[in-house]
Amino acid sequence: MSLIVQKYGGTSVGTAERIKNVAARVARARKQGHDVVVVVSAMSGETDKLIGLANSVADNPNEREMDMLLSTGERVTIALLAMALNDVKVPAMSFTGRQSGIITDTSHTKARIESIEAGRIKKAIKEGKVAVVAGFQGITPDSDVTTLGRGGSDLTAVAVAAALKADFCDIYTDVDGVYTTDPNIVPRARKLDKISYDEMLEMASLGAKVLQTRSVEFAKKYNVPVRVLSSFHDAPGTLVTKEDRSMEKVVVSGVAYDKNQAKVTLSGVPDKPGVAAKLFGAIAGAKIIVDMIIQNISRDGITDISFTVPKTDLKKALPLIKKAAKSIGCKDVAVNEDISKVSIIGVGMRSHSGVAAKMFNALAKESVNVMMISTSEIKVSCVIEQKYTELAVRALHDAFELHKDV
Repeated sequence: MSLIVQKYGGTSVGTAERIKNVAARVARARKQGHDVVVVVSAMSGETDKLIGLANSVADNPNEREMDMLLSTGERVTIALLAMALNDVKVPAMSFTGRQSGIITDTSHTKARIESIEAGRIKKAIKEGKVAVVAGFQGITPDSDVTTLGRGGSDLTAVAVAAALKADFCDIYTDVDGVYTTDPNIVPRARKLDKISYDEMLEMASLGAKVLQTRSVEFAKKYNVPVRVLSSFHDAPGTLVTKEDRSMEKVVVSGVAYDKNQAKVTLSGVPDKPGVAAKLFGAIAGAKIIVDMIIQNISRDGITDISFTVPKTDLKKALPLIKKAAKSIGCKDVAVNEDISKVSIIGVGMRSHSGVAAKMFNALAKESVNVMMISTSEIKVSCVIEQKYTELAVRALHDAFELHKDV
């Protein structure tokens, strides 16, 4: 007998019929002899509906109250699924983030999990019940409700699996695994049997929406085996696991893209110590992630700095950037939202040369101009004009022949 944590996203629980299908899937796992804990998201569209309501009553909704509001979506789902399970004679109890003992920091709307007590979940398992846990939420040490950011139910599932020392954390979605790229753009995209934590982390952070970035970080830290599976059929999925030698034979495992990027350029920046610290310190203080950063060659003590931030954070970031720019004597601040980031990822890059050159050549053949470049051991990313995103993804997928089995 093994302990499995199953997570179902909004699409998988989007209707009463789909909730019944989830209950049937959980019931099958129980009949196979497994103990099961289920983590669920809000029903599809519910979170966006709640955000819309908040924006209809306030221009800039208070983040504490936003968390209180958004946490209600998952409460609906856990209660409905527990009812559906009990109806098919599978004993089940629902638990909110508070009842599950999920303790977070105080960063409303983007909280980080600090600990999971999980006492009531463990008790339910001992009593032979399925624990149905609300994803995406927790509480601060002072008992304020918090949420974990977009995709936070993935993080809840992996964290609960780590706390319970579960054998597997199964993430059920509307896709049947992790692909070499988006199959909607490249029909020949191939499903991967397995992928390393590091590769999955890069793919998630670079735009692949299969798993939330922080959930992969958590899985790697606590060595939680994660399986990405479809909630609509029983095809084998993708195992996210520790890197092994066979993975290094594959130079590039996937191509990711991200259209949720904005490029900010500061012109006429004094080139002296402390300027960058002042600029990026102000942005970091608001917990806004800065990705690529490029500083041009200084001339006459003046330089330009360009960097990217998520579009979703631009409205919040821009006043801080302009204030910091003014204080450091910057001449101008320009924003370009018509960009995207395309990336190639693979642990095999560590032991193979010429990967970046091959990428740039593939883009050049399609007349795609590269505005910014960033690299790590296992990825190369380029900022390009957004209108060329799909073209770039197809060109890179073909250049590295990712449709072929290794």
